[in-house]
Amino acid sequence: MTSTLADEWSAAPDYAVAASWQGQHDTAVTLTGGTKILVAGGADAAGVSVKQSAVFDLAQGSWQATALLGAARQLHALTPLANGRALVTGGRAGPAGAPLRTAEIFDQATNTWTAVTAQLAVGRFAHSAVALSNGKVLVAGGIGARPGGGLMALRSAELFDPATTTWTTVERDMADARAWHTAIALQSGAKVLVCGGRVPVGPDEDADLAFCELYDTATATWQPTGSLRHPRSAHAATATGATTALITGGRAPGPAGDGYDPFARATAEAYDLAAGAWHDVAAMPAGRALHRAVPLGSGAVLVVGGADHETNETGYRGALRFAAGAWTPYAGLDEGRWAFAAASSGAKVLVAGGVARTGLAAAAGPVELTGSAERSGT
Repeated sequence: MTSTLADEWSAAPDYAVAASWQGQHDTAVTLTGGTKILVAGGADAAGVSVKQSAVFDLAQGSWQATALLGAARQLHALTPLANGRALVTGGRAGPAGAPLRTAEIFDQATNTWTAVTAQLAVGRFAHSAVALSNGKVLVAGGIGARPGGGLMALRSAELFDPATTTWTTVERDMADARAWHTAIALQSGAKVLVCGGRVPVGPDEDADLAFCELYDTATATWQPTGSLRHPRSAHAATATGATTALITGGRAPGPAGDGYDPFARATAEAYDLAAGAWHDVAAMPAGRALHRAVPLGSGAVLVVGGADHETNETGYRGALRFAAGAWTPYAGLDEGRWAFAAASSGAKVLVAGGVARTGLAAAAGPVELTGSAERSGT
């Protein structure tokens, strides 16, 4: 792997509030037009959900304030819609809050949020939400309320129609219940690839998943596809083409709290829709989880930040560029972070907020957040 660094990061104005985004689909999104990035919701250092949101203008290098969300939420899903709009779905109001059934639409023209009158059939957080080729949004999986009390991973999925602002339950559930998974639009949203994630298997214990499924927009049905070679959660995934995807890292294997910490995964895998299978690609130089991966165009992907574990850890500054099957170093962030917001437009990338340190690594308290932002490729 060559040691030549590509591009550099420059400081951007701080985000509206120091916050973190622990989910896979609650991070920033690029609005239609490609010049503005929306960040919304998240959790503060005490784990309480926030209402703040803001739009970053890549051309101006500045934030534009927006109206507050109607409901504070974290572990929600944020999805871009047509005409500079975006949809936020579900989430929870705090670390012990019930799964939310509400949704809101952001309008870039007015910088406001409007509550969707119709609610999700099932409250959920840590779910996925992906825009489809027919203009609808597919919401799948996540954590929901168990009848009689408690929480459980969900197999159900729902479709949101922005034209009518209504929800329709997908008739057939996914084969596997899952939360904290990734979902990737392939063939311009004609198909959606759902990957990995985890399910609760006992008190304070989750199992990571290798199972993957495909949603077909034309038939509104799920079908199994090749499983990951390694079970993953807290990983990152992004499309590298119309029919290909890359998945990287993830949390260390084995049950939490067993005293064994083999570090986060360094492995990476690529998916080919035609073959319906994953294959190993070159591993990263070191493992990372709770990082972000964003497309840079022409099949290249930038993997940035992350950490080894959620406790007693300092966020990573390092970044890597993946292209043509190989990794090359990319300039490191000025401030290490994980569980942060990130989005790209072509080669332009924005990162904001996130966890800088936890536990013994933090100067004070169990969680130290950052409100700083950085941009690259501008």
